[in-house]
Amino acid sequence: MSEQHQGSCLCGQVHYSVSGEFDSFYLCFCQHCQKDSGSAHAANLFSSQAKLTWLSGEALVRTYQLPNSRHVKSFCQHCGSALPAQLEGLLQVPAGSVDSELALKPKGKIFMASAAKWLNHLEQVPSYEALPK
Repeated sequence: MSEQHQGSCLCGQVHYSVSGEFDSFYLCFCQHCQKDSGSAHAANLFSSQAKLTWLSGEALVRTYQLPNSRHVKSFCQHCGSALPAQLEGLLQVPAGSVDSELALKPKGKIFMASAAKWLNHLEQVPSYEALPK
């Protein structure tokens, strides 16, 4: 039986479904992913065969492809949340946009040469269950 996953954006106006298996799951530390995620890395699932179906809000989805690159990002024009994108036959799904349970774990960290230096020694940074006072 084929895997089925559902996802959405932060404002809830865009919903999608992915039918099929993901080929890989990577945490990408390249400078492009840092810029478009606003964080240390992007967490993306990839599939060459899964099928994306927009369930609602497809008209709100915008896609940006960085010129002269394979870097692409789709997002909700209302809230800015990252959403699935297709490029050259490859489906890219931001892991954080998936609402259903993911059994697949990241296969690796890629483009570590570009990683932000402030990531060093994070094991020494305190952890909190919620926003600290």
